[in-house]
Amino acid sequence: MAKNYKNWEKLDNTAKIFPVIANDTLTNTYRICSILNEEVDGGLLQEAVDILLPKMPAFRYRLRTGFFWYYFEENDKPAPRVVEENEYPCRFIHQNKNNYYLFRVTYYKNRINLEAFHALTDGMGIIGFIRELTYQYLRLAHPQLREKLGDGLSEETSLDREDSYKANYKKASKSMYKKKKAFLIKGEKLPYRGFGVMCGYFPVNQVKKVAKEKYGVSINEYLVAAFAYATWKSHARDVSKDKPIRVAVPVNLRPFFDSITTKNFFVMVSAEFAPERDDYSFAEVASIIRESLRSQITRENLENIFSYNVSNEEYLVSRLVPLFVKNIAMRVVYTQAALANTTTITNIGNIGVKPEYQKYIKNFYGFLSFSKGQEMKCIISSYMDSMVMTFSSAFTDTSIQRRTFSQLAEDGIDVEIETNGVYYE
Repeated sequence: MAKNYKNWEKLDNTAKIFPVIANDTLTNTYRICSILNEEVDGGLLQEAVDILLPKMPAFRYRLRTGFFWYYFEENDKPAPRVVEENEYPCRFIHQNKNNYYLFRVTYYKNRINLEAFHALTDGMGIIGFIRELTYQYLRLAHPQLREKLGDGLSEETSLDREDSYKANYKKASKSMYKKKKAFLIKGEKLPYRGFGVMCGYFPVNQVKKVAKEKYGVSINEYLVAAFAYATWKSHARDVSKDKPIRVAVPVNLRPFFDSITTKNFFVMVSAEFAPERDDYSFAEVASIIRESLRSQITRENLENIFSYNVSNEEYLVSRLVPLFVKNIAMRVVYTQAALANTTTITNIGNIGVKPEYQKYIKNFYGFLSFSKGQEMKCIISSYMDSMVMTFSSAFTDTSIQRRTFSQLAEDGIDVEIETNGVYYE
């Protein structure tokens, strides 16, 4: 009898690091949520996952360990079980407790939570899944939608699995990464490995007007500057030219290289504020952040960043080194890069949905798990005219988050704050 070989797939260049560094503390799991205008039925949500998963090949994988590299193998087990959320977000996904899948789905009241291991995909990849999952759930909850729209995937959902790093790699490049240590946020931790979430909601049109007309910056530059300024004000004695505030900002490469892949396809640039005096205004910090980011976010520079990464992988000697040796080297490189940034702030952009579904969906937002040296992170997203800036933090102190949102309020932006309650327990 012929052996039944399963489909397998190489990990992309960015994905290779995540299995090496992930553990119960540094989980490399992130979440995107859809907020509905109705309570979520857990049974219908499970049915939605069961229907959708066979149509989404990017999520039908398990992680395997080879002699030279980790790799993905097709997973034909039943979809993971949907449960009501009962623990902190972004916990490590143990494959053997999750039908060997690298994502999980939970719900709480009117919120659908999708969490994924970062080796599987990046923010753009998971947005396609959460949007389709929300559509499928709403079609089950409201049969008239199913009758009108059917159960097929929407045209904006890509199934492409190109390794766009390899497809667009041109030549070896020198390292573009910062290695000098940055200021790292420290403080008293929440008990029991707590995970604090604080969301700020504000109108897109208001923040866009303030950023452009008052400061001459983009929305992203404005919000990164608000964080940098708040961090400096909260920790002025510890931040200096030698220990700058450096914010890692992921850049989605798809628009630059005409890609629709559902694999990881992003690089990190760093917005840096290295104070040399003690009387900077917010406008000055915003200008510094603008220049820092704009000087890096060019097609040529972005290509150089990932070409350096790919060139290291391409060297024949690295291919022949056993995985356990590669893991040691990758941990060292990762630690250097992680400690060179104060935090990560990622803007996943506007999440659009089909008009037929808009009245059922209130919002979307997401948050990141912690990484080495970065136990406070932030995701920015928007839906319709609502923007959400969501901080995840391991610390009891919330001065940075509050100062960030206070800056927006001082600029005339209407901000509403929501937390997951851990700060008041």
